[in-house]
Amino acid sequence: MSQSVCILGVTGSIGQSTLKILQQHAEHYTVFAVTAHSRMQELVDICQQFQPEIAVVPQAKVDELRQLLVAANLQNIEILADEAGLIAVAEHPEVDVVMAAIVGAAGLMPTLAAVKAGKRVLLANKEALVMSGEIMMQAAHDHQALLLPVDSEHNAIFQCLPQTYLQAERHGQPKLGVSGILLTASGGPFLKHSLDELHNVTPAQACKHPNWSMGQKISVDSATLMNKGLELIEACHLFSIEEHFVTVVVHPQSIIHSMVQYVDGSTLAQMGNPDMCTPIAHALAWPERIQTHVPALDLFKNHQLDFQAPDTHRFPALSLARQAMKTGGTAPAILNAANEIAVAAFLNQQVGFMGIPAIVEHTLNTIPHQAATQLDVILEADQNARHVAQQYVVNIGI
Repeated sequence: MSQSVCILGVTGSIGQSTLKILQQHAEHYTVFAVTAHSRMQELVDICQQFQPEIAVVPQAKVDELRQLLVAANLQNIEILADEAGLIAVAEHPEVDVVMAAIVGAAGLMPTLAAVKAGKRVLLANKEALVMSGEIMMQAAHDHQALLLPVDSEHNAIFQCLPQTYLQAERHGQPKLGVSGILLTASGGPFLKHSLDELHNVTPAQACKHPNWSMGQKISVDSATLMNKGLELIEACHLFSIEEHFVTVVVHPQSIIHSMVQYVDGSTLAQMGNPDMCTPIAHALAWPERIQTHVPALDLFKNHQLDFQAPDTHRFPALSLARQAMKTGGTAPAILNAANEIAVAAFLNQQVGFMGIPAIVEHTLNTIPHQAATQLDVILEADQNARHVAQQYVVNIGI
């Protein structure tokens, strides 16, 4: 029986990898809806190949998309707009699987809508859990949604945990024989840079990841190690585990994607070539496995595996994220919002590389933290943090 898939963020790197898997298994999956933010011609090319029922874009792009679809003889595709359109396709009754791959806070509401609709949600948007982890996980429980991690690290952890782990009682302590989680980090492109050198790196350098092909924002996050901080918060929510049970391990080869330690002294690791098609295929077909084009790991070629502790003096973003998780409430949402503003400012050459954690720290110290049991409180904290961060960008700008 074929499953119907909605891809939120289809023109991004995760969306593209998802399409590869769906194309390879076209007899089992159809594309029902796709969304994109700015790359309209790419969206039309995807529509030509996969023939979705619905496409969602910002309101400002609707006319452009309509003209392109008419020119491509695809006027039968329905066009929806903005957040309302994203939510509509995420919760659509004909959709079985939602790939949540919109970058940043913009992915929160459609991801939550998919969860509340009881979908199988493939979670590539870590910010949705960072901002509203407790609300998201409670909604998944209440609506019997299957929330499966696509981030390579969280997918690796999921693969190494007992199969019933996510269904076990959620109380923040390791369970079912687990003693802790080892979250691996490549270290990014500046692993060996001195603090002085980090002050002078450029956006182009930050976006050139040594192992992974990713978008600009996540590439910069990887360079600052904020990506690992966000993943630490995500892991705490996904696996209901307190932050001190999660250890970040720098592993430059990106062969081991993460590990789980057990009370008997065992450490289970998930290994593979660094290609997002593997975790996407795993989450798409779980508990079954389906074939991908990704070659099996050649242990004779990849014979050296290095590990080291992260340097939080050179990369303070990781400590900021850990502290935000420890603080709880709206602190992770404030952290995430400030980071989005800071990364955008860096990419626009308004601030230097080390200005990113400085902006985040300033914002965390400026905005009071509150309990995060209500979505409107989280969204208000997000907006306040963006305002404070943006003002600080103006003050410290290059």
